[in-house]
Amino acid sequence: MQCEGRDETSPQAPLAGAGRQSPGPPGSTEPAMLRHLPGLLLLLWPLLLLPPPTPAAPGPLARPGSRRLGMRGPAGSPGRRPAPAAPTGAPYSGTGQPGGARGAGVCKSKPLDLVFIIDSSRSVRPLEFTKVKTFVSQIIDTLDIGAADTRVAVVNYASTVKIEFHLQTHSDKQSLKRAVARITPLSTGTMSGLAIQTAMDEAFTVEAGARGPTSNIPKVAIIVTDGRPQDQVNEVAARARASGIELYAVGVDRADMESLKMIASEPLDEHVFYVETYGVIEKLSSRFQETFCALDPCALGTHQCQHVCISDGEGRYHCECSQGYSLNADMKTCSAINKCALNTHGCEHICVNDRTGSYHCECYEGYTLNEDKKTCSAQDQCAFGTHGCQHICVNDRGGSHHCECYEGYTLNADNKTCSVLSKCALGSHGCQHICVDDGAAAYHCECYAGYTLNEDRKTCSAIQEARRLISTEDACGCEATLAFQDKVNSYLQRLNSLDDILGKLQENESGQIHR
Repeated sequence: MQCEGRDETSPQAPLAGAGRQSPGPPGSTEPAMLRHLPGLLLLLWPLLLLPPPTPAAPGPLARPGSRRLGMRGPAGSPGRRPAPAAPTGAPYSGTGQPGGARGAGVCKSKPLDLVFIIDSSRSVRPLEFTKVKTFVSQIIDTLDIGAADTRVAVVNYASTVKIEFHLQTHSDKQSLKRAVARITPLSTGTMSGLAIQTAMDEAFTVEAGARGPTSNIPKVAIIVTDGRPQDQVNEVAARARASGIELYAVGVDRADMESLKMIASEPLDEHVFYVETYGVIEKLSSRFQETFCALDPCALGTHQCQHVCISDGEGRYHCECSQGYSLNADMKTCSAINKCALNTHGCEHICVNDRTGSYHCECYEGYTLNEDKKTCSAQDQCAFGTHGCQHICVNDRGGSHHCECYEGYTLNADNKTCSVLSKCALGSHGCQHICVDDGAAAYHCECYAGYTLNEDRKTCSAIQEARRLISTEDACGCEATLAFQDKVNSYLQRLNSLDDILGKLQENESGQIHR
């Protein structure tokens, strides 16, 4: 990378004969370079035999306790950070590709009260100061900006200190970045201690937009400088750290490493950064993104929630369960809820738990479930034909039914079938007047008063009618009847006389025996 204010490439000295063309033979079209190629090879041959240069020892600023970016390698070539080894289990990148950069799906910035303290003394050239503002804007791009998220302020300093804007001034990225772009350098001097003191006294106050101690929002300051502090920074930085402010120190070019260490919070290897030029300071924005990033375990899949993982921000999360389940004591796994026992099911009659943690409603016998799957309506079991009654089915109001029997029958003990109770009651007896039961299945007919039962034992005739019929018979019939009656009477008289004779004979016989 080409660094600002420095020439990364040194022009090569012109080779002998380079840039000039010797006139060739007439009509020759051979390029001049080809004609000089043998001579060039002779000049370069000793250089090709030289051994490769050994790596240069690290400079005096490359000491433990700092992060160093943009260090030059051998022969003045731009330095390269070694590529980190790929993790064995690459996390979800937030873009659907494992092992990628931490995206919004995996990394959410922690809410911060963040104050940039930037050195704009004369040693920082205008173009270099633009690089610093770009660095600040790039960090802002990686943060979640808002009143409930990260708030940003900028303190500009040289020999004097100016608060460019407070934590409560801007609540969105675009207005923040426009405000950063409008910042201009101040003057000579590097009063780093005064700048930290001003930030502590004026920027990190509740009146200026900082959140109070009960909010548990970290207070962070990033100081960027390229020189040695011209005031007592050690004591001021110690007071700032003691007040709860986390200090990051970024040194550029001629920055004094010991002063950076006095400013920064512990551990130093995580809070002190160094870049050789402002041209590579932008590389640090990704490092701060990682520092301020709160990994989302829900997106990474490391949460171990059986059902649902809910991100709470700042790398925290909690588990929840699907509907119909409750969270167990381990706060990870879920068990099915007995919704019927909770009595919130809404079933009118019967609630039945299902294995999946849900439930369904059922109805009592004689009822059907309505379309709402909750309430029940009485069935017409008699209409269904499933009642089992031998004679008559009668619906009851409660959705039930009972059986009854036809007239002349009685309901048996099974409350379904019927037995004959009275043949007369059946109406099939055939008696013209009166049917008289003689038992469970027997009967006889009788007639009303003034009537007599006919020979068919069913019908009846009036007695006066019978007499009328007799009186209207012809005289011959009457005489014959009288003659018959006389004849019968004579026979009866004869029989009576015979009885008398037999009695006398029996008496005579008994008298002889006694003698």
